[in-house]
Amino acid sequence: MLIRVIRNDNRYDMVKEYQLDDMIERGEIVKFQRSSGWVIIGEDPIRKRQRMPYSAQDRRLPMEKGTA
Repeated sequence: MLIRVIRNDNRYDMVKEYQLDDMIERGEIVKFQRSSGWVIIGEDPIRKRQRMPYSAQDRRLPMEKGTA
């Protein structure tokens, strides 16, 4: 899905949904459009992406003999 944004230089653009969080974090956009209207970065509430590292054992790795 494409999302309409306004960049720092006041240009309108369309970006892919997965690019939006990174663009917000880098300060590249000042507004983006939701179905309910325009969201102003720094004024309107937005969700923060959760980047939590995976801390459990990776079960995809083969187990060594004598474990488990």
